[in-house]
Amino acid sequence: MANHALVTGGAGFIGSHVVDSLLDSGWTVTTVDNFDDFYAPAQKRRNSAPHSDYSQYRLVEADIRDEAALERNLRDDYQVIVHLAARAGVRPSIEQPILYQEVNVRGTHNMLEFARRRGIRQFVFASSSSVYGINPDVPWREEDHVLMPISPYASTKVSGELLGHVYSRLFGIRVLALRFFTVYGPRQRPDLAIHKFAKLMQAGLPVPLFGDGGTRRDYTYIDDIVSGILGAMAYDKSDYEVVNLGNNRTVSLCELVLALETVFGIDAERQWLPTQPGDVPQTWASVDKARRLFGYEPATALHDGLTNFAGWLFGTADNDRRRYPAPARPVAVPVPR
Repeated sequence: MANHALVTGGAGFIGSHVVDSLLDSGWTVTTVDNFDDFYAPAQKRRNSAPHSDYSQYRLVEADIRDEAALERNLRDDYQVIVHLAARAGVRPSIEQPILYQEVNVRGTHNMLEFARRRGIRQFVFASSSSVYGINPDVPWREEDHVLMPISPYASTKVSGELLGHVYSRLFGIRVLALRFFTVYGPRQRPDLAIHKFAKLMQAGLPVPLFGDGGTRRDYTYIDDIVSGILGAMAYDKSDYEVVNLGNNRTVSLCELVLALETVFGIDAERQWLPTQPGDVPQTWASVDKARRLFGYEPATALHDGLTNFAGWLFGTADNDRRRYPAPARPVAVPVPR
């Protein structure tokens, strides 16, 4: 029987790249996506359109909060769930905290329940670096249990990790909670800084910079993130793990704008604004654990990643279909306990 993955949020930025890789590797893939309006659904449909060329691909339009729809539409046998669907964004979560709780916590609970009922033993969950919050002890390591989230979005990701731990202990589901660090690359969401800044620079409009420009982020290219997700899908040495997927390098906001200017060949007009609620001063991942468990090794320099992103955004290169670095071990379904 062919390996069959259920990927929630599979039409989104990260999800569509994961589906690309799985289909290219011969997997059967079912995507669940509700094409919500957080950003233009048309972009997500463009992301997923090439997948329909594969006979082993199926798209289910459903909301992860709707248990009945999940049961009605998802009848196949799945060896692994890659749960990427979520309401994203720190700042919007401050304005709509209940919605974020509903989608990110209840939706994740529904998917874990689905896994329990169907006997699916491998569950990969998209968490976030935002769970570390304002913890000053960097680089952030998974064994540091002092989490200091400062946004509703971050708190929902903490809740998702803890729900995963409960289901792992009680029901024998292997849960890998992956803390993503500032992912960028082709198909990036338009609300994220790199995409937003690029569009503004191209239009000759000012780039809004919050604070003094000294905030730092661990920017991680999409290929590296996909490599880590594939490694988590293959992992079978323990029942529950929380793992950072980052680049292990930090870049300040001012440095990012300079890098964008270099890649795009455009001088940015800077608009200085007050620090925003929910923004953390820095993110910085230790990737020692991911390296040890998955053989994870981030390989994409910021300049190279931005060049690929610019080629996609401005239509000067075909970055929609490309292969990814192989994980340390082949992606294979772990033997159920």
